[in-house]
Amino acid sequence: MRFANFYNEKIAETRNGGGFLAVWSEAASGWVALAELLGDESWNYASTKDVLWANVESDFFAELQKALDEAGADVATLDFSNDDYFYLPPVEEPEKILCVGLNYADHVREFGNALPEVPVIFNKAPSALNACDAAIALPKVSNRVDYEGELVVVIGKEGKDIPRSEAMDYVAGYCCGNDVSARDWQKDKPGGQWFLGKSFDSFAPIGPTLVTADEVGDPNALKIETRLNGETVQSGNTSDFIFPIDYLISYISQVMTLNVGDLLFTGTPCGVGDARKPPLYLKAGDEVVVEIEKVGTLRNLVVED
Repeated sequence: MRFANFYNEKIAETRNGGGFLAVWSEAASGWVALAELLGDESWNYASTKDVLWANVESDFFAELQKALDEAGADVATLDFSNDDYFYLPPVEEPEKILCVGLNYADHVREFGNALPEVPVIFNKAPSALNACDAAIALPKVSNRVDYEGELVVVIGKEGKDIPRSEAMDYVAGYCCGNDVSARDWQKDKPGGQWFLGKSFDSFAPIGPTLVTADEVGDPNALKIETRLNGETVQSGNTSDFIFPIDYLISYISQVMTLNVGDLLFTGTPCGVGDARKPPLYLKAGDEVVVEIEKVGTLRNLVVED
């Protein structure tokens, strides 16, 4: 199952906010608003986290699938012909955006580092969250902004001290992500300012959709590719994770409670701009595309702030 969060200016004129959730209908080959599918206008005001909580309290995904099956090809789908719809992040206002550094062996080697014995965990400010097709803004105070295509895990239920054997039960689904990084802030500031270097506004694009875990299958065997202006700059597979997703969830949950809607960026393969000779950094006018097998394609343009 796939969920998307859309914004429509015309809808915004008639009610508070223009954002709403939609689910993909295979039978109708289109997006269906949840409120339309379920015949309940309250879903016009719901967030993705509301859907995830509903799935915790009851098997809401199964209820949605039943409604899609019953509606079939006759269900009303969104009309994109007039370009009235824009993607919002598939998960809005996450409590936490957690990230894993150095989780692909080839990425570790391209910087000349030893393989980590434990996961390198950091975070991005939730205010950095960004959507598919939205702009990545280059800050005036950095001239070394880099791309990092990543698989993003969306947590589907609350958990603390989660056993590794149960960790995948806490995954709602996945989306594509780009851990945009200001390397001069991340590396050159005293003490290494990873949080600041990773948290500029717009530096956490995710999307375009949330794909549920059952549809993706094994998340540790997915091809991942990043393209810059049409040229492939990163190409890898999540089978090369040093620390697989179940290990990461169990490891992090020793420290903190994972909550519904939390995001986990799982690391990036080799090919980042900062490791190239000469280095390759983002500039205004660039298009960055992150494509992950079974998950989708995330596109963002780069602009000056």
